[in-house]
Amino acid sequence: MELIMKILTSFSARLNKMPRAALITIGLFVALGTFAPWLAPQDPSAQNLLEAGVGPNGAHWLGTDHLGRDTFSRLIIAANTSLVSVGSVLAIAMTIGIAMGTIAGYHRGWVDDVLMRVVDVGLSIPSLIIALAVIGIVGPGYWTMVMALALAWWPMSGRISRAVAVSIMSKPHIEALRVLGASPWRIYFNHLLPGTIGAVMVYATADAGVAALAVATLSFLGLGIQPPTPEWGQMLVDALPYLESDPRQVILPGLALTAAVIGFNTLGESIALNRIPKPLTRRMLAARRIEVAGWAKESIDAK
Repeated sequence: MELIMKILTSFSARLNKMPRAALITIGLFVALGTFAPWLAPQDPSAQNLLEAGVGPNGAHWLGTDHLGRDTFSRLIIAANTSLVSVGSVLAIAMTIGIAMGTIAGYHRGWVDDVLMRVVDVGLSIPSLIIALAVIGIVGPGYWTMVMALALAWWPMSGRISRAVAVSIMSKPHIEALRVLGASPWRIYFNHLLPGTIGAVMVYATADAGVAALAVATLSFLGLGIQPPTPEWGQMLVDALPYLESDPRQVILPGLALTAAVIGFNTLGESIALNRIPKPLTRRMLAARRIEVAGWAKESIDAK
């Protein structure tokens, strides 16, 4: 019970250091994306030309688009589409990148050189160019877009994973495990891989915002998610002809996308900054001296 309380206290202390606006934004985005099929009040693809371009009312809280589809329902389902897309892209990219980075950091030598040269080639090409090239060869589609973005995203995960893996492998306890005869599989799966995944997850938080923007960009260009599946970028391009007559159709999906991207970027930056060691102040040093003096007193009393 005490261990659980310590974990909850530590988790609560970390949350208090995070920007609340970003946490609320990301929490709302994840909640809407997860429960979208149950939260959407109407069918997002149902058309009613008699109510096309209607403003907010009791039946349609945020009005309708140019085809009479409920805007509120489409925004919620679009959050689900973006959440699944971004999650799939990052999961595939991190799996490939962490696998290559940890293998390179564990073996070093020529294995490290070969794998890192592959990563360097991937990093030298802009990610959007790689995605466009893959989609141009295979053709537009949902899973084609996911695989294209994953192939464009994994080199950064690979570079970060390799740096973390080299740092872990140089620690004394890893050398001690080798001397004691621990198998390579045990060192890799029990010590190297968990430590690397934890570090890469920090950077994945910031990458989520960029990935959401990339998904919207490809859908805006007609190369990503295809109609009638709602998606924020697709909603933007569909509403552009009605920008002057009904700017609400452009503003709402634009605000949703902007809030998600800024929320992820702010949260990722905050997590990264919290991991940087901060210099000790005089107050912190005084508090630590008092704490050490208390330990010494307890030790004397125990004797």
